[in-house]
Amino acid sequence: MAEGAPTVTVTDAEIHAAVEGQTVPAAFLATVQAHGDRVALRERDGDGWAETTFAEYGDRVARVAGGLAALGVGDGTRVVLMMRNIAAFQVVDMATYFLGATPISIYNSSSPEQVAYLTGHCEATVAVVEDPGFLERFLKVREELPNLEHLVILNDPDGIAGPDVHTYAGLLDGEPIDLEAAAAAASPDHLATLIYTSGTTGPPKGVMLTHRNIAWTVESLRRTLDLDSYLGKRIVSYLPMAHIAERMTSHYQQAWLGYEVTSCPDPGQIAAYAREVHPNVMFGVPRVWEKIHAGVVGALAADPDKARQFDEAVEAAKPIVDAMAWGTATEEQEQTYAFLDEVAFSGVRQLVGLDELDLAITGAAPIPAELLAWFRAIGVPLAEIYGMSESSGPMTFAARQVKPGTVGPAIPGCEVKLAEEDNEIICRGGNVFQGYLNDPDKTAEALDEDGWLHSGDIGTIDDDGYFSIVDRKKELIVTAGGKNISPANLEAALKMIPLVGQACAIGDRRPFVSALVVLDPDTAPAWARGEGIEFETLADLAANPRVQEEVDRGLRDVMAEFNNAERVKKVTILAEEWLPDSEELTPTSKLKRRGIHTKYADEIESLYG
Repeated sequence: MAEGAPTVTVTDAEIHAAVEGQTVPAAFLATVQAHGDRVALRERDGDGWAETTFAEYGDRVARVAGGLAALGVGDGTRVVLMMRNIAAFQVVDMATYFLGATPISIYNSSSPEQVAYLTGHCEATVAVVEDPGFLERFLKVREELPNLEHLVILNDPDGIAGPDVHTYAGLLDGEPIDLEAAAAAASPDHLATLIYTSGTTGPPKGVMLTHRNIAWTVESLRRTLDLDSYLGKRIVSYLPMAHIAERMTSHYQQAWLGYEVTSCPDPGQIAAYAREVHPNVMFGVPRVWEKIHAGVVGALAADPDKARQFDEAVEAAKPIVDAMAWGTATEEQEQTYAFLDEVAFSGVRQLVGLDELDLAITGAAPIPAELLAWFRAIGVPLAEIYGMSESSGPMTFAARQVKPGTVGPAIPGCEVKLAEEDNEIICRGGNVFQGYLNDPDKTAEALDEDGWLHSGDIGTIDDDGYFSIVDRKKELIVTAGGKNISPANLEAALKMIPLVGQACAIGDRRPFVSALVVLDPDTAPAWARGEGIEFETLADLAANPRVQEEVDRGLRDVMAEFNNAERVKKVTILAEEWLPDSEELTPTSKLKRRGIHTKYADEIESLYG
């Protein structure tokens, strides 16, 4: 394939000019001053909600900044944060910027050893944790952290932290700083944050992002999202703030655009929160969308006739939705969709809380094209975004004119193309990071001399400039027969088998491709009850011959689009769902192939026995 041409409609220079001089604290202060009476933050408070306006948010930031300054936080220092998605995170994180310091959120699942590595690597002088459970991990390794001068705990109802641990209440009692003076002193080239990679291929690397990177990316996304207005748009914050997608979506974009952010401390509760909040903008990793889809399919399975009619409506709607997105729909098509929406789709959207979405986004891992098309068909405006921490999040995205199976064109201002030698996706623009902290060798591997960021992903590009991801360069399966195969494409197809929730393709140096598949905990039981199958646990279902027959039938259907050498020939059915930040998945739900291969070595060998 020839080298893909850069897809640029807005130049990097134009975006830079639009955000010249902007920083996170300056943007936040401007929003506070312009919209102080609007609700900024919401979180659970008993049976109701506690709401914080932008003015109150700004006041807390000023006071917490004063408290942190009293602990020695200032220009160039670093503060580690370990807490769930709560309003206090937004306050502490934002306060740190106003002091010229760098806040660094680490995953809440980090072990004491990981805490020691991350805190030591960034040379943090202060750590702010949510509760005694998180605090304990720091205390276990504190002797290994000579730079860590202070610990702060947010919630300690039983007072067990000890007198040498500071409190959030103590920070709030600090002398408020002058936010205007502090914002004016901030520099666009200052290190805003470090995003630590999940470290599946070695120690985590600290991705350095400046205020300029963040301002540039927010502006590019603002143009891409293409909303009539942004102020007050409801969004639920539930993914780890250590991940660039959540940080960019609910934290940085709020500072500039004025979103109303509801904090959800337990990611497993996102569906329940969506039903109450009815968000206008929602980002989710594919597993979130898969579970919503499974819940709808599982509920419909109780009435086979209704399920069939719904499926028929979805299939009828798919080409109409595409035509509407690209402005080619006829009046008859629009009327047909309005009818389908009224009789089939609108009620489902309202039931799951997705009825007021202006934009839905999926990213961080591949999503099956069929699943994305299903959501769009039922009126959920789902679009896939592609990027990485090193690109401040996004690299390619089309919010409206979506092509399922692609990740869209380059975001405004960013050059994206395919490398000549191997079709690796590379990009260049103001969103590209400054390098890895204290790691010039890894930086040189990721950033070439001309400023191109190498993604590590193999891709293709179509005539409209839309990119598709083939697979990770290092994850391609090479069978014993020498065939190069993309496991991600196979896994996306496997997850379209109704009973399957998760999948991992196997086949490197093997005579054929096989897979481990995990039963969907919502759809599989609903199907089994409809079939009159008696069971007590998912393990019972995984071992049931009729379930195996149904999965095998689905396997034949979804593999039909692949050639014989690529097709998954055999599967082993597993019952235990793979959870984020486990042996099987990273915190952002990407497969840990090495961990899966190790944990399920016996099951894999049995596939080839």
